[in-house]
Amino acid sequence: MPLLRKLSLDCAHFCMLWAWTWPIGRIARWCATLFVPPDRGRSCLAWFNRRGYVSLSAITHGAELRLGSNVFIGDRVLLYQDRDGGPIELEKGVHVFSDTHLQTAQGGSIRIGANTHVQPRCQFTACLAPIEIGVGVHIAAGCAFYPYNHGVAPDVLIGKQPLQTKGGIAVGDDAWLGYGVIVLSGVQIGRGAVIGAGSVVTHDIPEGAIAVGSPARIIKFRN
Repeated sequence: MPLLRKLSLDCAHFCMLWAWTWPIGRIARWCATLFVPPDRGRSCLAWFNRRGYVSLSAITHGAELRLGSNVFIGDRVLLYQDRDGGPIELEKGVHVFSDTHLQTAQGGSIRIGANTHVQPRCQFTACLAPIEIGVGVHIAAGCAFYPYNHGVAPDVLIGKQPLQTKGGIAVGDDAWLGYGVIVLSGVQIGRGAVIGAGSVVTHDIPEGAIAVGSPARIIKFRN
């Protein structure tokens, strides 16, 4: 079995050498997936070509999509820069797993630092303000980042309310966000902080803190 696995990885590696070569690049990427398990099992493909691996079912749109070396973009991931949105930048070794959406609009931008892993079904919508994720951050499935909100003035339909922001979102290096965390506008999460599953972060969380709840509150520090 180890020999068969090594042979499979060697075949995948060979295919990925051609993954960004016109006109056979798409065929080469498809062939590479035949030799590795589905979903996150394909993440190894990102290291078989300096330009990384982008699933054939992923959707990318925009003039300022900047993908660093060895990035992994999983199935049905959406990278969408609206006509008035800023850049989306993924640094070296970033892994974005299936069904995650990253979108910029109205001057917002997204930057995700090197070796950060974003698990499935996360939502990054950078509108009016930026989303900045540090290096080596672990973001569990179902997390959402919204650096803006709708106004709630009386006697105005919600669909006609102007968008508002308290500022961008920043997550420090080596932080860990549990399943279903929601981070709202103007929030900074410090380096090495841990946010418990299902928390709603409405205020800054300092470095090394462990916070839980809605709204998230600090329960202790890692040190």
